[in-house]
Amino acid sequence: MTETMQTTTTTEPAKAAEAKPARSGAPLGADRTIRGRRGPGGGERRGRRDDRPRSEFDQVTIDVRRVARVMAGGRRFSFSVVVVIGDKKGRVGVGLGKGADTALAIEKATREARKRLITVARTRENSIPHDVREKYASSTVELIPSPGRGLVAGSAVRTVLELAGVTDVVSKIHTRSKNKLTIARATVAALSSLRNK
Repeated sequence: MTETMQTTTTTEPAKAAEAKPARSGAPLGADRTIRGRRGPGGGERRGRRDDRPRSEFDQVTIDVRRVARVMAGGRRFSFSVVVVIGDKKGRVGVGLGKGADTALAIEKATREARKRLITVARTRENSIPHDVREKYASSTVELIPSPGRGLVAGSAVRTVLELAGVTDVVSKIHTRSKNKLTIARATVAALSSLRNK
C-alpha cells in the first residue's frame, strides 16, 4: 500500500516536468512578440510621430506663470504662457495663451502668435535700416544698427530678434520692467515700425 502511494507521488511530478517544455515552446514566444508590438512605445507609434510634418516656424516659450483664482470652493489654478515664433527669415510673432495645463496654453499662444506675425524690414546684412524706439505698456525698447558687432541684446529682446533673423543690432531696455510679455511686444512694435530707406 505504501509502495503504490510512493509510485503515484513520484510519477505526477515527472508528468508535470514533461509537460512544462511543451508549454514553453513557440506559442508562448509568439504571445510575447504580439505583446511587444501592441504595447506602449511600439514600432508603429514611433513611425507615426516621425511622419508628422515639421513646422516652418521655430518657437520659444519665454514665460510660464501659474495663476490662481479664488472661487467659492477654493482656489482654481491655470497657466499663462508667452510664446515667440519665427522663421529666422524676417517673420516673427508673439502670442499669449491661458489654459488649465501648460500644453493647452502653449497651443493657444502659438495660435495667437501665428495671427500676429509681422514681416521685418532688414538690410542685406540682416541688420535693421535705422534706429528705432518704441513703447508698449510699461516697457520701452530701443534698437540701434551696429554693423559687425553681432547681436547685443538680452531678455526677451534677444529671443525676438534671433527668431526674426536680425543680426548686427544693439538693443537697450529703457525701463525697469521685467515683464517679458511687454518687452517682447515692445520689440515687435519696434520692428514693425521699421521702413526701408
